[in-house]
Amino acid sequence: MKNKLLFLCCAFSVLTASAQDEDSPQADNDTIGPWTKKGNASFLFNQSTFDNWLPGGENNISGSLGINYDINYKKEDWTWDNKLIASYGIVKTRNSAFAKKTDDRLEINSVLGKQATERWYYSAFLNFKTQFTKGYQYSTNEDGAEIRDEYTNFLSPGYLLVGPGMLYKRDDNFKFNLSPATSKFTFVDAKYTLPDAAYFGVDEGETLRYELGFNASAYWKLDVIANVTFENILNLYSNYLEDPQNVDIDYQLNIVMKINRYLTTNLSFQTVYDDNAFKGFQIRQVFGVAANYGF
Repeated sequence: MKNKLLFLCCAFSVLTASAQDEDSPQADNDTIGPWTKKGNASFLFNQSTFDNWLPGGENNISGSLGINYDINYKKEDWTWDNKLIASYGIVKTRNSAFAKKTDDRLEINSVLGKQATERWYYSAFLNFKTQFTKGYQYSTNEDGAEIRDEYTNFLSPGYLLVGPGMLYKRDDNFKFNLSPATSKFTFVDAKYTLPDAAYFGVDEGETLRYELGFNASAYWKLDVIANVTFENILNLYSNYLEDPQNVDIDYQLNIVMKINRYLTTNLSFQTVYDDNAFKGFQIRQVFGVAANYGF
């Protein structure tokens, strides 16, 4: 775990150093007064059908809808950056009794800053994460039939992080925030909780877990080559009150390769480490050609 964390931090530090020396062009934005708004919605669809296909295969249909939207404010010595990320996807295969999720997340990031120097700001930040619908654990019964048990739901878990700090902002495409006194709230439905705080670190029968620690977050969006955009989002959190050496990691990489005005090839990769939820890295990856609309 320590080696992986060190590698990730070093890699991001190298990228950060490179980014600070570049004057990346700003994306085209819709600007009304001090407000800047930009974003896109995408829909990925996949369908496969097999009929007497000797090599084998399983009929399936899947789709995923995603929204990535920014609303930023800049006037005099004040800045306020807000980002909404929402996505939901399902897949249905012929041999499965249930449609299963391929993606399900809702995340809101907000950072308010008052200028201290040319690029540093006194800041206050908020980060909220949850999912839209129920999540299940799948197994088979004694007859071999597939069954499922509810395990998660909207606001179970839900994460809220808030705290003061310092924001470095070169522009809307490169910034990071350091908050040494961050409160983290983990919300759950008490009916899901387990003994020994095995359900996202929340004690059995309770609905809330509180932590106080250090949070570092970074955002870097860049045009690698023409029509190819990389968006990096990194969050690190260490709980002062319990096992501060176990740093929570949430890294997202969104790659958009533009084909034409409405079609793109999208790759979304996310890895999460949170030992209160799972003793190891969680990984999510979605790739496909999407109908894409910028607004």
